[in-house]
Amino acid sequence: MRKPALLLMTVLAGGTPAVLGAQPARPLTLHEAEQLALARHPAIQASEAAARAAEETVHESRAAYLPIAAGAVSAADASALTTRIAAGGLNNPTVIDRVATGVTVSQLVTDFGRTRDLVQSTTLNAESRGKDVDARRADVLLQVDRAYFDALGAQAVLRVAQETVAARQTAADQVQALANSNLKSSLDASFARVNLGEAQLLLVQAQNDAASAQIALSTAIGDPATAYQLVDEGEPAAPPDDSAPLVADALRNRPDAAARRLAADSAAKFAEAEHALWMPTVAAVGVAGVTPYHATGITDHYAAAGVNVTIPLSNGGMFSARHAEASFRTQALQASARELENAITRDVTVAWLAARTAFQRLDLTRALFAQASDALDLAQARYDLGLASIVELTQAQLNKTAADIARSTARYDYQARLAALRYQTGELK
Repeated sequence: MRKPALLLMTVLAGGTPAVLGAQPARPLTLHEAEQLALARHPAIQASEAAARAAEETVHESRAAYLPIAAGAVSAADASALTTRIAAGGLNNPTVIDRVATGVTVSQLVTDFGRTRDLVQSTTLNAESRGKDVDARRADVLLQVDRAYFDALGAQAVLRVAQETVAARQTAADQVQALANSNLKSSLDASFARVNLGEAQLLLVQAQNDAASAQIALSTAIGDPATAYQLVDEGEPAAPPDDSAPLVADALRNRPDAAARRLAADSAAKFAEAEHALWMPTVAAVGVAGVTPYHATGITDHYAAAGVNVTIPLSNGGMFSARHAEASFRTQALQASARELENAITRDVTVAWLAARTAFQRLDLTRALFAQASDALDLAQARYDLGLASIVELTQAQLNKTAADIARSTARYDYQARLAALRYQTGELK
């Protein structure tokens, strides 16, 4: 048997190309597909790691509140007791033979709010990164939902193509038999064969699209090597009657909008921290240690405590520039947050309109299919009675096939539009 005939028999039997392997297909619901993707998708894992890294910056900022302790061991050997450092600074200390070890402890008393603002800034930034994780989860879920409904739609088209090939094969055989008996012309038989060939082309394309949609779904889930037998989700509900509540929900619930607002708040707190660079820093300092070996005149133990006040006087305008930079970055993020809110309002409205239109197509495509079926029945009857030409019958067959495809895919297209609307409103998470 020729290879094209073998391929056609495989497709008619409901087979798909062995692209995904020979293992049996695993039943899969939409919820299971979503959970698998959330557990496996690398984009979510990457955003979670970034969020954990941002949480560590909060601990870094809070570390300034805690004491700082450092140990030291020093040893010095002077060439003479009168050895002094004579260059490299304004001081002129004596270098004395000694071996000593000790501890220095420093505790911040106040920096007039700079550390507090830094802690608040990093905390808000960590919360923003957490919202980024939610946004990545929503992106992944939208990809999975679209791929899931695209795969169901492709399978529906494949079933239509299989039925079309079977019906046109029967019609072509009948017309050819009538032509062999001189009851129909050879032109009619040629038209019937052309019609069958078009159906076979549709079938081959539908088979390819179904296999491609299956691979796309497996990839979105994170397991390209596994084939799935999809479970239909049933009839979807109608879309909301008004988009205004959806826009309000989106502005409140969208994780990317929340992340942008938190990032702007974090930048504002950082700008306040940069402004506090001009304030003094007060720290308590204590040292203690022992000198087991030393020159004459040095005690065996030492200890001291004091207060260190650092007052910035001039640094070439660096602090002013840092504060100005942080302020401008805050303004940029605030404007970006407003821009995103405007884009969300637009996207929610557009997604709602698309979902409503797709829902209206459900009844229209059903009515169109019924009309096309009636027209085909009438054309077939007229052709059998010799009142219509093969061209009229062929056109009726084409119309029914197109209407059947539109009807079969309308529901899955609407479900994909609903998923997009849920994503735009922040419900998909």
